[in-house]
Amino acid sequence: MALLSILIVIAAVLLILLVLVQNSKGGGLAAGFSSGNQVMGAPKTADFLEKASWTLMALIIALSIVSVGFSKTEVESGDSDVATKAQETVEQQQAAQAVPEFEENAEAPVEVPAETPAE
Repeated sequence: MALLSILIVIAAVLLILLVLVQNSKGGGLAAGFSSGNQVMGAPKTADFLEKASWTLMALIIALSIVSVGFSKTEVESGDSDVATKAQETVEQQQAAQAVPEFEENAEAPVEVPAETPAE
């Protein structure tokens, strides 16, 4: 579970960096390489950044769904702290209900004085 959370955070940070590098008006990192400088396939930088952004978004969504599935499995198997506390609460409530309570119709014991004091 912790590993999935770490992977989600890493993917989110990478996605933030990719979005900051892009410019919605065609500028950013892609503008520096798009027209004049065509060495080593640089004209496709905007396409790469867009595909990488979509891939990271899909990865974050998939990892989030998988982590929810794992958390449900932990709750069902009783490995979770919340499930343990809930089970303890249920057991305490059942134990409290098992204790017989004072019945209203039952006769209370009558106290009889030992002897009346002499005057």
